[in-house]
Amino acid sequence: MLQHAIEDIKLEDIKQPNIKPKEIKKALKMAVMSLFSASAYAADNPWQVETSGLLYSESDSRVSAVEPVVSARKEFADEHYLNLKLVVDALTGATPSGALPSNSVQTFTRPSGNGSYIIQPGELPLDNTFHDTRVALSANWEQPLSDRLRGQTGVNFSQEYDFTSLGVSGNLARDFNDRNTTLSAGINLENDWIKPEGDIPTPFAAMQPEGAVQARGDSSDSKTVVDFLFGVTQVINARTVMQLSYSISQADGYLTDPFKILSVVDDATGDLVTTDAYRFENRPDKRSKQSLYWQTNYRLDRDRISFSYRYFWDDWDIKSHTLDLSYRWNFAENQFIEPELRYYQQTQAEFYEPLLLASDLLNDTLPEFASADQRLAEFNAVTVGVKYQRQLANNQHWNARLAMYQQSGEGSPDGVFGSNAQFDLFPSLTAVIAQVGYGFEW
Repeated sequence: MLQHAIEDIKLEDIKQPNIKPKEIKKALKMAVMSLFSASAYAADNPWQVETSGLLYSESDSRVSAVEPVVSARKEFADEHYLNLKLVVDALTGATPSGALPSNSVQTFTRPSGNGSYIIQPGELPLDNTFHDTRVALSANWEQPLSDRLRGQTGVNFSQEYDFTSLGVSGNLARDFNDRNTTLSAGINLENDWIKPEGDIPTPFAAMQPEGAVQARGDSSDSKTVVDFLFGVTQVINARTVMQLSYSISQADGYLTDPFKILSVVDDATGDLVTTDAYRFENRPDKRSKQSLYWQTNYRLDRDRISFSYRYFWDDWDIKSHTLDLSYRWNFAENQFIEPELRYYQQTQAEFYEPLLLASDLLNDTLPEFASADQRLAEFNAVTVGVKYQRQLANNQHWNARLAMYQQSGEGSPDGVFGSNAQFDLFPSLTAVIAQVGYGFEW
């Protein structure tokens, strides 16, 4: 190809007087021919396009999402590929704010400070201002660097109403042992900027009534994320392939959720205090995450079984286990059904607190960090689903997937007492996921 042909023309050789013009002309001709050859190769290879649309809906009118996805892959030269992807997420609904239920009506100020919403007695406070649209673009290029070495580089961009992310990545993969063993290493660098409505809240500052001046700091903040991934893929035998990987990630910067709050309660009764009952959360500005991932694919005569396990831990004291099991039943030459089962379980973050005590505010003995975000709590989740795919003529196919997600947590976590003990602080959540896809050549 063009790159290899140009590499044959060395600068120091051209400068030598014993190199004849005909030889230089011949080498340049080879390079030009390689260029046209690569163009013809790309023209003969169509784009492999995958499209899908996903609908996600939680129970009790909580979060709903619509997500169209388009990805395309094209071979421009021998094993030289360009991959493009576009994702659009439209999310609406209500999410837990972190505040506790109460025996009385609660009024919360919206993030802008110019509006409010009301939560009835006994109900879990949900912030119904949650709505956003995310557009994510990514592109990566992969090619062989030598007979056994492959490289990949990529860029990604994501834009939301109050959030922007930009990242670059690179990966190397080396084959050994007659190509039965592959070692890989990758890096991803990401920079994120957040500009929340109403600006960045001051940590543990009180939520003020609608229209009042809110305790806010800068209008925006940022964080950086560095990810490293190391893996090995091994062909065990003609039926079995196994993969093992280790990843480590370091995030630095603004990691607090500017929309999450905590309730302040009386030390004796557990009731909400009468003034300044809601405080904004505060999280560490650093987070180190690690994970181990193992996957095994086993091919039967016609079908395939896939099993994976992931163990995750971080310096926020969160540990999680994820198990995935799927069985692809190829009941016809051009069709398959694939049932799936996924189980997830995690422990709570070390600074997860369901509430704040009035005495800690009075005596200035608040913890350094605290959050009542349910995503940092102890919980488990199960996903059960099935996928159907049918192969069509002209390298086309379509598929459909239906799944149900069930999440449950500790309804009365440690630290809850008095009047709060009567409420379920982590009610079960059910979500339905429906997805359709269509693949074709273009």
